[in-house]
Amino acid sequence: MLINALVFLLNTLLSLMSLAFLLRFYLQATNAPFRNPLSQAVVTITDFAVTPVWRFVPSIFKLDTSTLLLAFVTQLILEFALHYLGDFPFKLAGNSIWMGLAGLSALHVANFSLDLFLYAIVAQALLSWVNPYTPIAPALEALTRPILNPIRQFIPSPKGLDLSPLVAILSAQLIQMLVFSPLEIAVTKLF
Repeated sequence: MLINALVFLLNTLLSLMSLAFLLRFYLQATNAPFRNPLSQAVVTITDFAVTPVWRFVPSIFKLDTSTLLLAFVTQLILEFALHYLGDFPFKLAGNSIWMGLAGLSALHVANFSLDLFLYAIVAQALLSWVNPYTPIAPALEALTRPILNPIRQFIPSPKGLDLSPLVAILSAQLIQMLVFSPLEIAVTKLF
């Protein structure tokens, strides 16, 4: 019972931390404005870890790779902790377990990235109906622009109805079902 509670807490806290690191990465990658509540909150939450790592991990192509690395490391710690608490025989598994845990961590980072864009698309769609001029609207628009603009080029808007969020959500869910789930099962079978 105590192990289940600990697994729940670790999974929740470290997954939220990974999402925060990824959100910071994507806000910077999409040049989202940092003078809004969402961006400021993300920077405040993640600064404790990003600032020290920033000194050692260089940016690549103007992308803050330190935040992406921190999201991966957070997922790696989570995968290790979950397997350790599940009484996984690390001594019997040998060194190959670390490649499997790294693969699962990278897969979860990619899946969280897709989830993050899904949440941003849903939030932007809801806010466009309720309050399109909310202070976080520019950040959400910057996050969703790289995904929705290419879709808008191919799918017409009948009578002003933008169907691109629906197409993006359906496509992302298909990717999660057809790509990420089988990959996770395949990587899990390795150990």
